[in-house]
Amino acid sequence: MRFLIQRVTSAKVDVEGQTVGAIDHGFLVFIGVCSTDTREIADAMVRKLLGLRIFRDENGKTNLSLSDVDGSLLLISQFTLYADCHHGNRPSFINAGAPDMAEELYEYIIASCRPLVKALATGVFGADMAVSIENQGPFTIMLDSEEILKKK
Repeated sequence: MRFLIQRVTSAKVDVEGQTVGAIDHGFLVFIGVCSTDTREIADAMVRKLLGLRIFRDENGKTNLSLSDVDGSLLLISQFTLYADCHHGNRPSFINAGAPDMAEELYEYIIASCRPLVKALATGVFGADMAVSIENQGPFTIMLDSEEILKKK
């Protein structure tokens, strides 16, 4: 599982010209699911996401979490986070999770986050979406479950 996290001042997602999700200060998170992902992996990724301390404190240090700043989440599914560009110039998405499985995990992640944040908005799974972002910093982090859950 991969989460591409952007610290944002604001973000919104439109489908067919209509805004379906919008947030102010918080995280925009693109979520990529691969074929071997599970709910246990999703749980670990959500814990890491919500615990990230990447907002500035009173001393200008990135030391505050989403809850510390009363931030919001915008969660958007993005299978292209599993693009394989090893061969040729056309990406393969063979490692991305099958749509039914990926949607179930995406919905599970949404349900897991909802009670833990001030506000939560989402994109529409499988839709052609237009995402508008005001990235603060800019500050972008990739969380990969293979790194997060690496055995020591």
